[in-house]
Amino acid sequence: MTPAGIPRVLDRLRDRYPSLLVDRIDEHEPGRRMVAVKNVTVNEEFFQGHYPGTPLLPAVLTIEALAQVATLLIIEERSGRPAGHVSLRGVNRAKFRRQVVPGDRLRLEVTIGRRIGPLVHVDGLALVDDQTVAEAELLIAVRPDGTDIDQTARVHPSARVGAGTIVGPHAVVGPKVTIGEHCRIGASCVIDGNTTIGNETEIFPFASIGLPPQDLKYRGEDTRLVIGARNIFREFVTINRGTAGGGGQTEIGDDNLFMAYAHVAHDCHIGHHTIFGNAATLGGHVTVEDYATISAYSGVHQFCRVGRHAFIGGYSVVTKDALPFAKSVGNRARVYGVNKIGLIRRGFTEARVGQLKRAYRYLLQSKLNTTQALQQIEQDPTLACDEVGYLVEFIRTATRGVILRRGGRRSDDAADE
Repeated sequence: MTPAGIPRVLDRLRDRYPSLLVDRIDEHEPGRRMVAVKNVTVNEEFFQGHYPGTPLLPAVLTIEALAQVATLLIIEERSGRPAGHVSLRGVNRAKFRRQVVPGDRLRLEVTIGRRIGPLVHVDGLALVDDQTVAEAELLIAVRPDGTDIDQTARVHPSARVGAGTIVGPHAVVGPKVTIGEHCRIGASCVIDGNTTIGNETEIFPFASIGLPPQDLKYRGEDTRLVIGARNIFREFVTINRGTAGGGGQTEIGDDNLFMAYAHVAHDCHIGHHTIFGNAATLGGHVTVEDYATISAYSGVHQFCRVGRHAFIGGYSVVTKDALPFAKSVGNRARVYGVNKIGLIRRGFTEARVGQLKRAYRYLLQSKLNTTQALQQIEQDPTLACDEVGYLVEFIRTATRGVILRRGGRRSDDAADE
């Protein structure tokens, strides 16, 4: 945790104001122990008027400093996600060994002990130059956050809003909506229908989530939209729920980014870690697999698939399945080689990227038809890996065909010849 982040986390300690008593964290064992430092200076506000001529750090503030370090430890034990609000409920067996004066460097050590319901027992030790100043057992209560709903928002009484979620001004949340914990719902958003939104999702102003599909066959049947955790929906994004004819459910996984004006139509299925550029648009029944990128103003025709780690360039029109690991660009889209930069950024080795490039040479540069190229790929022992196997299976299971028109001499594969 950076020093700049300490005040933000300590805002979850009730009644901390006005004194910040932690300057730096030296050691951190998540969920168990933390060591922090407080440099005591003569210009501290609590010295004003306290023991004139002989400034001393009040003993109660030593306890407060230990409580602040305990708060940092408890809040941060959940991988940085807020764990609720914290309060000091009691102090047991407190002992004060010596006075603390300006110029002292206070070392604050806290260790988590037993837990009983919302109460956490924390052993605290304060030292100056390896000499014990104070020790005590702190009783820390952790309470889940409540919701923060703006008074102008219209949240239906039947809607379920998770702890720590913030709902902004003039937002509208329908009766069948479930919103997870620690979400942020921006001003003037509309969330309706049988919609479930996962934890820590952020929806920016004027987005429209879970409204009926734009399908003339839709007759008001009860269909769903299911959204995972940690997604970001920027301004004016529109996500429609499913139709009975398409399985009744639109699905979005975790950790996806939808930039402004992106649109996801009915019955689409989106994986994890995808990126949708500004105004990127999916027709109905589209599948977008993990780590795919669909750039700005591109459109994907209904019933198409976009494979894992695929990159769709800006202003492209995709009317067949877009191949995994490749760059597809244009109207109509063509293949411009393997998405090498994206794959390397996501941890693919040069050797694995090389295997994919050789597999694509069979598909794009040989004089073999698709069936023959796939047979050659499977028979080549140097191409045996999960990614190439997935590429072969992706092509064989395509129902609309796949994009296999080569995009020209500027492709990566051409550059390697």
